[in-house]
Amino acid sequence: MPTRRFLHAALFLALSCAGIARAGTLVLESWRVDDKALWETVLLPAFERKHPGITVKFSPTAPTEYDTSLAARLGSGTAGDVLACRPFDTSLLLYRRGYLEKLNGKAGMENFAPGSLVAWQTDDGKDIFCMPVASVIHGFLYNKKIFRKLNLQPPATEAEFFAALDTVRKSQYAPLALGTADEWLSHQTVFTNIGPNYWGGENGRRALIAGKAKFTDAPFVAAFEFQARLAAYLPKAAPQQTYRDAQQQFAQGGTAIYPAGSWDISYFNQFPELELGVFAPPLQHAGDRCQISDHMDIGIGINRKSRNKADAYKFLAWLGSQEFADLYTNRVTGFFTLSNHLIAVRDPLAKQMAAWRNSCDSNFRLNALIMNRGLPNMESELWSVNAQVLNGKLGAREAAARIQNGFSKWYLPQQERSHSP
Repeated sequence: MPTRRFLHAALFLALSCAGIARAGTLVLESWRVDDKALWETVLLPAFERKHPGITVKFSPTAPTEYDTSLAARLGSGTAGDVLACRPFDTSLLLYRRGYLEKLNGKAGMENFAPGSLVAWQTDDGKDIFCMPVASVIHGFLYNKKIFRKLNLQPPATEAEFFAALDTVRKSQYAPLALGTADEWLSHQTVFTNIGPNYWGGENGRRALIAGKAKFTDAPFVAAFEFQARLAAYLPKAAPQQTYRDAQQQFAQGGTAIYPAGSWDISYFNQFPELELGVFAPPLQHAGDRCQISDHMDIGIGINRKSRNKADAYKFLAWLGSQEFADLYTNRVTGFFTLSNHLIAVRDPLAKQMAAWRNSCDSNFRLNALIMNRGLPNMESELWSVNAQVLNGKLGAREAAARIQNGFSKWYLPQQERSHSP
């Protein structure tokens, strides 16, 4: 009998100690492996100074493994307390499976406008399951030294853009640093970079969702035609050239233009001899309203099975603060806060790209919401199709028809329009 009482007491003590060990400790999961040092030396210490007694451990997973491994850990109950959220359907699926907390009305969420929440809310807009953190913006980096030598100005229109490429092609310099071996580049840094100026940004995307427009309509074909024209200016080895190859080619200083995501800025900042400028996606016609791809990239959610939700919500509130928005925007160069806080962006290229938000309409990637939910998967199709267009293997109209045919196979509003008179 005394032995049994001793065992019960020991078990109670062990469970109590486990609870104490857990209290005040949070695990933050993310795919942003490159940010590990920043979280550990800047961001988390800033939070912990204001919240003594709470310790946060940053636990990253390689980007290509994050989605599947996180889902597995959530299913087994071993995931962290606070989770970096992919935008749109990936995180929506986790919420529907009961893995993410509903964040409506939670402290910090008041600092985000409704438009910033779209990537992390249910289709009806009623439930929010991740706090927006940052977006990335697309445009074109250019080598200022080359532009000066060739007496070129940053192009504002399609005509000016291709005239500049023609001038560079006649010189000793290469026009474009761009490869197609990593097919995602063709879609995410070219097609959805220049495309919104052709299909009218949000109006075009919503027309596709409503079944009032098709990819074979003129505005969408025109975006593919822009890409098809780029084929003449690519390196000969473009089909074998990777993302890293293109970065390195541009960094060497002999190429004039690089289709960029704002995240590229931090890489090129390693080369102080490069004198870089940036220009927005060219307008189809002078005087058009400019559109930019300002894509919601990362959010933060709370694991519904976290054993320390009280501290997780304190951390979430801080993530919604001005202090965090300033630190993240200015230390993770090229990632722009989605909060309403007024932030002075210090990096000159990032500052210029952020300013486009004030003069242009912002758009997220065309197919990010709803259009990837069937088979064939539109994201995968767009990767392949756009790479083939850039390689000169597929024409613009054929590319548009392929995407439209795949879309209409499973999306009812597109089927209804296809069969209408």
